[in-house]
Amino acid sequence: MSRPGHICTGCNVIVPHGTRCACQIASTRARNKRHDRTRPTASHRGYGSAWRKARDLFLKINDRCAWPGCGALATAVDHIIAHRGDMRLFWNRNNWQPLCAHCHNRHKQRLERQ
Repeated sequence: MSRPGHICTGCNVIVPHGTRCACQIASTRARNKRHDRTRPTASHRGYGSAWRKARDLFLKINDRCAWPGCGALATAVDHIIAHRGDMRLFWNRNNWQPLCAHCHNRHKQRLERQ
């Protein structure tokens, strides 16, 4: 049995469960575009060639996701405590943990939004 859809708050269209309305998708894209215009580049935020080299070395040594119960192949180096531009915290290897893309993009981001 499938779950019922919901009514989009933007355009009052009934949307199937688990999907987003076209107006919601367009709104998200526009918001992200506005945000990206003012956001510094990855290189300016510290994620340049030195970071990529350190990241690759860290992932060779720590190749499994550190998220409890996961253990998948790690593809991202996550800052346990968000550095928010603090370069000492950014480069502190004790603040790094290996995560798979799923755990980094879903679980960790959800924690940081709280």
